[in-house]
Amino acid sequence: MTQKSFTQFGLQAEILQAIDLLHYKQPTQVQSMLIDAMLHGKDVAVQSQTGSGKTAAFAIPICEMLDWNENRPQALILAPTRELALQIKEDVFNIGRFKRVKVAVVFGKSPITAQIKELKQKTHVVVGTPGRVMDHLEKGTLDLSALKWLVIDEADVMLNLGFMPQMHQILQSVPKKRQTVLLSATIPEQLQNLLTTYSPKAHRIVIEDEDRVSDRIEQFKLEVSAAAKIRMLKDVLTVENPDSCIIFANQKATVDLIRKELADLGYPIHKLHGGLEQDDRIVVINDFKRGAFRYLVATDVAARGLDIEAVSLIVNYDIPLETELYVHRIGRTGRFDQLGKAITFVTSNQHRHVLAIEAFISQSLSPYAPPSPEILNASKSKFARTVNSIQKSKGNKGSDLNGGIVRLQIKGGKLVKIRTIDIVGAICGLENIEAQDIGVIHVGDLLTTVDILNAKGQHVFDLLQTISIKGKVRKVTKIEAK
Repeated sequence: MTQKSFTQFGLQAEILQAIDLLHYKQPTQVQSMLIDAMLHGKDVAVQSQTGSGKTAAFAIPICEMLDWNENRPQALILAPTRELALQIKEDVFNIGRFKRVKVAVVFGKSPITAQIKELKQKTHVVVGTPGRVMDHLEKGTLDLSALKWLVIDEADVMLNLGFMPQMHQILQSVPKKRQTVLLSATIPEQLQNLLTTYSPKAHRIVIEDEDRVSDRIEQFKLEVSAAAKIRMLKDVLTVENPDSCIIFANQKATVDLIRKELADLGYPIHKLHGGLEQDDRIVVINDFKRGAFRYLVATDVAARGLDIEAVSLIVNYDIPLETELYVHRIGRTGRFDQLGKAITFVTSNQHRHVLAIEAFISQSLSPYAPPSPEILNASKSKFARTVNSIQKSKGNKGSDLNGGIVRLQIKGGKLVKIRTIDIVGAICGLENIEAQDIGVIHVGDLLTTVDILNAKGQHVFDLLQTISIKGKVRKVTKIEAK
């Protein structure tokens, strides 16, 4: 299939502007095929591996086609984990930034009352985990009567995590007249039955040979005894000297141990596992994304949903016990057109797991020789300079979108009867300001935030200091746009 440019889809200027600032150059194969299919109203089942740009493939047509004036959710995107749900929310928000697309995210172990308040406001897209989506449906706090698109991302993981009953319930709850998109690395029988029942005419897209993992990631296996793993990890990191590295372990206790061992030596390292509070996990992920530290040691909560620029090395300290997890782990490196490297530690009783992985990926892992004392000594000074240096900030994936955007915080919200229309009316009444200069508005109980676009933020900020909103001059401050 001839590769298209994004302009050839006939997308709105606001979407193309965001795509350009996100540095999407040419659509990947899955993006070309899925965007075209969705714009033509087809139900689609996509079988594609990680790192192929699937999120943008469904986010672009959704943001393109949704009706901004509709207050009820028009798209529901299901994700198996909180981390992936948050990543999808960020991607959809970035792509729809200049169209003022409002995105809400709902997942468990997060206060449902705050989610209910957010869902009461204008919401175009809802991203959520199946369990929490069902909670909202049962409470009547998620109105899907205007739904046009249902996306099931990482459907095979949903199946493995036992979410099939909730998926059936959700599919039975949404309007029959909708577009359904299912994305999965594999489509086993249960998922095929799901498609047959709820989307029998789904167009099948299979992405196999383009952008194969083996083409962009060097994969190695390193024989090591269990007792020597920590020492070997230090040696490998010294020799490889990665700018950015994720170390995967199977258990939280192992993650804690590795983090302590390396932190005590002065490594810039943090940990990520299910034992951390959700807010702490979000901070760690965001800090790692922007390059605040070089090493992240994590359980498989980091194997999916982390779209991080330039992770140069993956170390499987523990071999994953499920073959598919291996692909998802190493898929955190070698994203899109970048090259990556993955090294898997293998103890004497784990050769059958290696064979299973090699059969699954249809290739052999290359042997990795333990670093010799001579190589280690030669590497230490350069490694020390790297560890002790400040990493160049990677910024935020959507940081360029914030150019020309100022986020204002207005003192006052729903408790004093302020509505979105009051904010729009006050700002549109200012000199040289039009509706297209106003971005996403969020009205909270006590505070309201509004994005001002087109480099007019300072102008609006200055004028609002003396303008009445809902019968009173409100305190207005500038805050960081994220």
